[in-house]
Amino acid sequence: MGLNSSMATTNLLKLNTAALVCPIDKLHIEIFDSNLKGFYIDVMKSGRKSYRLRYRLNQKLSVLTIGDAQVISCQEAQEQAIEIFRKIRLGKDPKRSPSALMGPSVADFFNNKYLPFVKSYKRSWATDVSMVKNHVVAKLGHKQMSAVSVTDITAFIADMKSSGYAGGTCNRALVLMRYGYELALRWKLDGVESNPVKEILNIKDDNKIERYLSPPETILLLDAIRESENEMLQFIVLFLIYTGARKREVLEAKWKDIDWTQKSWRIPKTKSGKIRHVPLSLGAMNLLETLRRKMLPVQFQDKPIFCNPRTQKPYVSFFYSWNNARIRAGMPNFRIHDLRHSFASCLVNAGRSLYEVQELLGHADIKTTSRYAHLSRERLIEAVETVPQIKIGENIPLRPPSI
Repeated sequence: MGLNSSMATTNLLKLNTAALVCPIDKLHIEIFDSNLKGFYIDVMKSGRKSYRLRYRLNQKLSVLTIGDAQVISCQEAQEQAIEIFRKIRLGKDPKRSPSALMGPSVADFFNNKYLPFVKSYKRSWATDVSMVKNHVVAKLGHKQMSAVSVTDITAFIADMKSSGYAGGTCNRALVLMRYGYELALRWKLDGVESNPVKEILNIKDDNKIERYLSPPETILLLDAIRESENEMLQFIVLFLIYTGARKREVLEAKWKDIDWTQKSWRIPKTKSGKIRHVPLSLGAMNLLETLRRKMLPVQFQDKPIFCNPRTQKPYVSFFYSWNNARIRAGMPNFRIHDLRHSFASCLVNAGRSLYEVQELLGHADIKTTSRYAHLSRERLIEAVETVPQIKIGENIPLRPPSI
């Protein structure tokens, strides 16, 4: 039957829907998909085109509009149609509530449910906002939660990788979406019955940037920092080196969190959400004592340790003074977080176990700490050299090799 007939059948995925027009002598034409029974595009005389689904439930024939052909693609509409058919086979009527059948859209869920929920406790909420806006919603926002497949997620990550995003960034997107679907299932959202991200493994990230300070570089950096116009910078950087803590943990540290007797620092808010106690070395204790002597003889327990001398408040950022210092030291690409890597490298190369490094860095998973295992390579080489050498030809005569 020709496509100008009121009813026709063809492969809709191969059809140029933009070129379809309704004959002037008809109100509309219906073109059915040859691969999915009941799925069709309805071309109206007004020029509007809609993807629809004709189905039978309880011996009753019904029609459901899936979406405007100018808004969603044929493939997207077909995927939704397949999902609707699956629901119908379970006895659910899509006419009762099409939105409930399909669940909220990805954009609606992550913007209006996920982000408000995690804002109440997640310290990296701003990072989630950026990930949702620039990646999740930008690529998958138009889809219904229940219509997102494993193939969609795989294509989404492949697109991120081809756009130049590092494996770590792609993994953060996977973790965010995986948790989002877990929440949707926990909240029993209509239409969401599985987690398509659960089946996808994180990317093996071999591109982690790990930079460590050598002893000569440490001297150069500290000399440059002492020249800084920011008098507090030297104390902040030294404390980061001594403790291996995260930048934000140090900036938010208060005097009341220091146990002078136990030589310990209590961090009440950590990345994992758990309280942790960091043992303080002699160098860290001397640094704190120097700072304490600079304080006025008033109650200062609730004050931040590394406060801005002008405002007496924690630094929001000290990037400008840090950037100038690292450039003066000839290390323009050395990051604040690399001080944490340097702390770990000192521990590993001093023979401390990965378990000890994990505890001191506050890693929840030993896998995160294992990236530093290769740092002990030099020590392993030194170790094998301790095996007694046997002089060839004396204790064990060797047979000359045959050529």
